[in-house]
Amino acid sequence: MLHIDVVTLFPEMFAPAIGLSILGRAQERGLVRIELHHLLDALGPGERADDRPFGGGPGMVLRIEPLARILDAIVDRAPQGERRTIVVTAAAGTPFRQRDAETFAALDRLIIVCGHYEGIDDRFTTLYNALEYSLGDFVLTGGEVPALAFIDATTRLIAGTINAESLELESFSMKPGTPNDTLDAPTYTRPPSYLGAEVPAVLLSGDHAKIAAWRREESRRRTIERRKDVPSEE
Repeated sequence: MLHIDVVTLFPEMFAPAIGLSILGRAQERGLVRIELHHLLDALGPGERADDRPFGGGPGMVLRIEPLARILDAIVDRAPQGERRTIVVTAAAGTPFRQRDAETFAALDRLIIVCGHYEGIDDRFTTLYNALEYSLGDFVLTGGEVPALAFIDATTRLIAGTINAESLELESFSMKPGTPNDTLDAPTYTRPPSYLGAEVPAVLLSGDHAKIAAWRREESRRRTIERRKDVPSEE
């Protein structure tokens, strides 16, 4: 089982999403356990979760002490020797990729700390050897949305969560060096004709070899057109 701990100022943002669909079923099956930790619960009397940045500047910064209390409690309860990674959501972090989800899915525990305001006291990442990840080259009001994306992308890769064949044939999950290290091919379903738009005839032919060849070519074409940064066979 993968344990996912989320440290956040807004746990209510997670409850609906993590209880539904694939995430909800994965928890029911005992494949993953997602636990929310409210940062405000770690505050002492009169204490704040944030404070003004040293050196001046706009906004507020999440303080290290409340975060440390929660992290220390999580680690103290965790089994010794578990494979564990601590992640901080940050606009300045490394862009999250499918390979990161694959790495996280193989862990025993993933701890995600949701940044907010102007970010987190930078000493936190140093003291806890945490990794900073962003959802993309844009800025959000908080780290809850990226954290949900990381959880979703990771959980669906855990064995037993979804059909294994689906994982092998989708975008970004192809092994480099194979004919399928490209974006996924276009997909269609009934009806075969709609408002003059037709499903490609090859998909209706029943010829599995031709269908496979068409999908490979469409994957290659789509990758070249849409994603210059993703390698594809020429």
